[in-house]
Amino acid sequence: MKKMNLPNKLTVMRMVMVPIVWAAYLLIPADWCVLNEATGLSMRNVIVLLLFVIASLTDMLDGKIARSRNLITSFGKFLDPIADKMLVNTTLILLVYTHEAAVLPVLLMIARDLVVDGLRFSAASQGEVVSAGFSGKLKTVLQMVAIPLLLLCNFPFNYLHLPVAEIALWAAAVVSLYSGWVYFDQLKDYVLETM
Repeated sequence: MKKMNLPNKLTVMRMVMVPIVWAAYLLIPADWCVLNEATGLSMRNVIVLLLFVIASLTDMLDGKIARSRNLITSFGKFLDPIADKMLVNTTLILLVYTHEAAVLPVLLMIARDLVVDGLRFSAASQGEVVSAGFSGKLKTVLQMVAIPLLLLCNFPFNYLHLPVAEIALWAAAVVSLYSGWVYFDQLKDYVLETM
């Protein structure tokens, strides 16, 4: 049996960290060691943020190592986006659950992910491959800005009364929908053929 390479181990590690993020967020009391009374920022959110950042770094590392050492595998191509979405969507759902994020942009992003992934997997089974474009990557960047800001209760922008975390979340949702349309446009011929 072939051993799993380092990039794939990092991807699996990111998936394993998802329930750890979930447990830390739900099991550590929200009011434990409040760091900022005005915003309600607590140590729980800081711990979850650190876990989220560590997990996100494995995403950056696995791709970099895979490309530099020519370790790109079909398993990695399949699992990497799933691990990313598990981490991001779980964190967003937790933030919605505790009313730290708006429901609608999160629902829009998750719905887009379901539709796009369904299209991509269906197309891939027929040999059609659609790689992530600029708008998909921009969506990910905006999510990676929004989630830490939401976990930090919009710090430091809360002192300026600027809702940067909320703006970043909505921007991620808008770009997410646009990138979903781009994927659909690229696969429309395949979709029409299979109807």
